[in-house]
Amino acid sequence: MVGPSPLHAATRRHFFADCRVGLGAIALGSLLAKDARPADAPQNPDRLPLAPKRTHFPARARRVIFLFMAGGPSQLELFDDKPRLRELDGQIVPSDVTQGKRFAFIKGDARLLGGRRQFARHGESGAELSELLPHTAAIADDLTFIRGMATDVFNHGPAKLFMNSGSARFGMPSMGAWLTYGIGSESQSLPGFVVLQSGPRGPRGGTALWGSGFLPTTYQGVPFLSGPEPILNLASPPGIDDDRQAAFFSAVRDLNRSRLETVQDPEIATRIAAYEMAYRMQSSAPELVDLSGETRETLDLYGAEPGQPSFANNCLLARRLVERGVRFVQLYHTDWDHHGNNDTHLGEPLEARCKEVDRASAALVKDLKQRGLLEDTIVVWGGEFGRTPMGEPRDLIGRDHHIEAFTMWAAGGGFKPGQTVGRTDDLGYYVVEDRVHVHDLHATLLHLLGLDHERLTFRFQGRDFRLTDVAGNVVSKLIA
Repeated sequence: MVGPSPLHAATRRHFFADCRVGLGAIALGSLLAKDARPADAPQNPDRLPLAPKRTHFPARARRVIFLFMAGGPSQLELFDDKPRLRELDGQIVPSDVTQGKRFAFIKGDARLLGGRRQFARHGESGAELSELLPHTAAIADDLTFIRGMATDVFNHGPAKLFMNSGSARFGMPSMGAWLTYGIGSESQSLPGFVVLQSGPRGPRGGTALWGSGFLPTTYQGVPFLSGPEPILNLASPPGIDDDRQAAFFSAVRDLNRSRLETVQDPEIATRIAAYEMAYRMQSSAPELVDLSGETRETLDLYGAEPGQPSFANNCLLARRLVERGVRFVQLYHTDWDHHGNNDTHLGEPLEARCKEVDRASAALVKDLKQRGLLEDTIVVWGGEFGRTPMGEPRDLIGRDHHIEAFTMWAAGGGFKPGQTVGRTDDLGYYVVEDRVHVHDLHATLLHLLGLDHERLTFRFQGRDFRLTDVAGNVVSKLIA
């Protein structure tokens, strides 16, 4: 927003003549700009909306890296071996097991599908993992396996929204937005919430997965692109020197401050901060994505190749981001939707997805640990739901979406390492011990970050909203 200002004529001429200056700043400002009013609306135009804030109680963790496997990895091929399911392979699932349940594709008379992968126990903890995840198996004692995960939504887009925002509806704030709203960020030159993507396409649900909803727009995730220019148009146009750009920013800031004093709209303060952030990012973002300064040992650990977009590169970038104070980093990798089509079955496509992420996921945990960052950094690995014990009647081997039971893992930041929490029945259909709902996971993550999930609220349309809606409990068994 802009309004009348006592700027002298020369400055005004600079402003209008240089309206093309800093297109990246304008793009970022637009990205961060919508109408919302925070509960603690900033009255000081110099206040930084992302400045670190006090937590409700002492925090165990300071930051989160969420490795999101978009599509729903099959827990029965990766984490939850079921010998009984193999014995009953090909039999019709008992009707009382699926009575009243809904699936995306299969019908009630679907046949059970036994797993084809070999499992073994690893580490002192004896965690049971598939042959498809050898690198993850090597760090089993650093991980907390949550084998009793459950969710409410069985279609991809709404289920991704539910995992990321606690609601299947569009327009709700994402987890990263809630976190940066609650405790701010420690970075002065990068956004508090950054999104990185890899795989053949973007995740279903799109930008809503990292949106700020009704929270101030400064808290939404900022997607970074692969390559030397992580945010398009961030650099100034040719012929625009530092002095002219500084005059532009000064003019916009003065105009926005004048308008802020008049209308007291806190979103204007957010826009002021967005311009300032974009200006700093012109130097910080290119330096961030330049991996040439990393040692060959580190690059080999991740399997990263500078200049080659990949999940491995994104994992290394995630470490570099949290080193620089970014609060929440989310990596999306597609496609884990293994129904039994030519390119989405439980054979070679699943093997390919595992090869793409296994080494780098484990490397991230190792790297954070050896740098002393894992102690206060939470790493989460998982998708929006799991896969059914029943197969789909297609040409190749595949499973349907399953919300009753699936597996995720977490490391660092106060999670108790070397344990498996949760147990499923002999078919892998229901959780029979230590069920952890998505709301419970969110409550636990916020707790480790020093936030009471029932107190982290935002009043919107006459109601106090929160990430965990009206549910969720902190799972003490997950905490060290």
